[in-house]
Amino acid sequence: MIKEYLSKHEMALDSTDLNICQRAFDAILIKLNVARDTEEAEQIAAMVIELYRQGVHDENQLVTLVGVK
Repeated sequence: MIKEYLSKHEMALDSTDLNICQRAFDAILIKLNVARDTEEAEQIAAMVIELYRQGVHDENQLVTLVGVK
């Protein structure tokens, strides 16, 4: 019942969600030639998670939306 009162931004992601986000993140880093240990990579990760929480659950869509410079 409490889930009714939580926004999508407050809900935890499960392992399936995280796997989708991770694959999209990895593909974006390759596409943009960005190293994992950079501030740019952190920003990309944040964008992937935010879009996922907003309802973009398709890995390819995440890559397309975030992977544009």
